[in-house]
Amino acid sequence: MSLAAEAFVSQIAAAEPWPENAKLYQPLKDDQILLSDHASSLAVQAYLRMCNLPVQVVCRANAEYMSPSGKVPFIHVGNQVVSELGPIVQFTKAKGHSLSDGLDEVQKAEMKAYMELVNNMLLTAELYIQWCDENTAMEITRPRYSSPYPWPLNHILAYQKQWEVRRKMKAIGWAGKTLEQVLEDMSQCCQALSQRLGTQPYFFNKQPTELDALVFGHLFTILTTQLTSDQLGEKVKNYSNLLSFCRRIEQNYFEDHDKDSLASSSSRFSKGPSLN
Repeated sequence: MSLAAEAFVSQIAAAEPWPENAKLYQPLKDDQILLSDHASSLAVQAYLRMCNLPVQVVCRANAEYMSPSGKVPFIHVGNQVVSELGPIVQFTKAKGHSLSDGLDEVQKAEMKAYMELVNNMLLTAELYIQWCDENTAMEITRPRYSSPYPWPLNHILAYQKQWEVRRKMKAIGWAGKTLEQVLEDMSQCCQALSQRLGTQPYFFNKQPTELDALVFGHLFTILTTQLTSDQLGEKVKNYSNLLSFCRRIEQNYFEDHDKDSLASSSSRFSKGPSLN
């Protein structure tokens, strides 16, 4: 299909209303999904709920291989398949749904800068701990990632994924970092987010934006995921306004809409159980 034809199809798709049967695909929730993928999926779910756009979460063992970008989550809306938060935000904006239209240009630039910070620090730290911390990789990551597949495919796919992530870490200069250095980077990211949030309910005062959805997805998942140690979650717990922020979004956009979507924040923040 030519670029002109693709643009025409995209315009037609954008003009169509959001369907009731829209679906969001992610890996299996109980046995397979990893910290970073769960965080990204929760961020997209939060964003769509903030936009008041219904979506059904569908878990598939091969979701990563179904995705057009090879990354999860992705949404299937009408005839369109879109993966990852950034492109999904642009897709919904084309349909007339946006959380950041009320921001001025300076605020929009600031929002994008903080979203880059989260992706460059929090997401990268999650990937590092999953695949580069050998205890976590051996006890949690490789068994969960490979759980849907038979032997020897399970071992092959897990080690292939680990090699890919470690190659990425080398390319961005993280391969030589120690776990303590990664945790310190994450702490600095949380400090910057905490300072920007301050006493506001959301990062840009009273209404959430895609930044709020992204930060919630990562922080809530970090706080409620059982790893080989609680060092990751402890960094977040140092900032009371970030904890209140996570509780606020959970209560406003999950508890009141879907009783089974997330467990109560009071028990999860204190005990840090495994993924639900």
